[in-house]
Amino acid sequence: MNARDEALAKLVRLGALSAANGRKPDHVDIHRVRGAVGLRPFVAGLMGRRPGWLRLLYRVRAVLARLLGLQQAKQPPTDVRAEDVPMTPGDRLSVFTVVAADADSHWVAEGADKHLRAVLAVLVTPEQDGRNRFDVVTVVEYLHWTGPVYFNLIRPFHHLVVWRLARTAAKG
Repeated sequence: MNARDEALAKLVRLGALSAANGRKPDHVDIHRVRGAVGLRPFVAGLMGRRPGWLRLLYRVRAVLARLLGLQQAKQPPTDVRAEDVPMTPGDRLSVFTVVAADADSHWVAEGADKHLRAVLAVLVTPEQDGRNRFDVVTVVEYLHWTGPVYFNLIRPFHHLVVWRLARTAAKG
């Protein structure tokens, strides 16, 4: 089983994809990094770092969102600490609501707007050298015609953002 199918199977077992009603997701990607940090510090680094280039991308996104009539979410917080990462289903971090979490193995959250529903998951696998492998998984389901328009415009930036933030988060 490849990494994508393995991650999707785990998300289904965790109940994170139940809202898709058996539909195949419209987009799935996985960014894999390794680091000597735990899950909560990793998620804090992933969600709480906002370098200048990313703040600029959020401003460009705001213009695109306005043109498509989407919600105008504020820029995510920049002061997320490991102890701030919620682990209880229903709790929120930025635009995401926690769906499932276990400090040793996974953190899964979802965010939705009228155009799409996105699941963000961090799946952790301990490695023999004492480090952790982090699979950062994004699953997108389009809900409206504006979903594929929006996501296909931001897709190249999505990959860059997730990859760079994951690499930095893994360093601690």
